[in-house]
Formats: sequence, structure tokens, C-alpha cells
Amino acid sequence: MRAAEIKKGNVVEYDGKVYQIRDIERSSPQGRGGNVKFRFIMYSVPGGQKLDMTFGAEDELKETEVTRRPVTYSYMDGEAFVFMDIEDYTQYTLDASVVGDSAGYIADGIEGCQIQLIDDAPIAVLLPQSVTLVVIDTAPELKGATATKRPKPAKLSTGLEIQVPEYITTGERITINTTTGEFAGRA
Repeated sequence: MRAAEIKKGNVVEYDGKVYQIRDIERSSPQGRGGNVKFRFIMYSVPGGQKLDMTFGAEDELKETEVTRRPVTYSYMDGEAFVFMDIEDYTQYTLDASVVGDSAGYIADGIEGCQIQLIDDAPIAVLLPQSVTLVVIDTAPELKGATATKRPKPAKLSTGLEIQVPEYITTGERITINTTTGEFAGRA
């Protein structure tokens, strides 16, 4: 698979080890003849050792065979997240360090998650494109404020903090894009 085709969450083989892609930065050099580069933040599976690598768009990486199972979030077990398979009720436990930044989007009732498995061992959770969370703390809207809508910080039910429009109030349910981490609308 070419580097340009790889997406966040893919599992690839590199240098004889298996890694999950957690973040991708694309850089296009200015000027003529510049080649597009992709910087991958990858974590070894298992183990979670971080590797920061840059590849050209045409560089080939071997995708590892991964099984995906639909799951729902069950509960926290100390520092670990426990998910349950929707079809056969198998429980999968992922350490908080493996879940990483995705933890801020995982709440009771979340739908559309998948667990990635290699040889029946859970290696990662894939989130849906967007999730609905409750705003538990944000500044009140300033009445008579200027017509420009400035963003303000809001703390969500999972502890995640994001910028929201001024009109959002504490207690509202909002939708967040899990790819960008940005406000996507009222729920």
C-alpha cells in the first residue's frame, strides 16, 4: 500500500515490526519538483512504542491483516477501557495508553466503535466519525456581545476540552468530529 493511501488507524508492517498509524501529517514542499511527504506517528503493536517516520507518497508499506469487530463501550477497569462485542458479547480490554487521545471521545452510549484485532488480541479502538457528548462547563453567553461569534472553551463529560461557539451553554449535548476534535453542531 502506498504511503499516500494510508489512513489513521491502519496497521502496517515496517522494519519487521507491526505498527498502528495514530497520526498523519502531510507536507507539500513549495516550488517545483517537490515531493509530497507523509509523517506518520506510529505505535508498535503490541507494546505501544512510539515511532515517528516520514515517507514519500509513493513509498510502499505492507498493511497487516487486521480483524475488525463492532463493539460498544462497557466500563472502565482501573486504567483500562472494556469494550463488548455487539454480536458475540466477547469482552476486550484496552489499556488507556493504547486508547490514547481517543479516550476523550469515549462515553456511555457511544455507537459505531470497532476493535481491531490481530490473532484475536485487541490492539486498538476505532471511533465513529463523530460522537455526542454533554457540555459540563462553559462560560455563559455574553448578552449584547458583538455580532462576531468568538469560540470559547468548553469542558465535556469525558474531561475533553474543545472550543465551542458562544451560544453553547452548560448541559447541552453537542456533536464532535473525532478526526479533527472540533465542534460539529448541536446534537
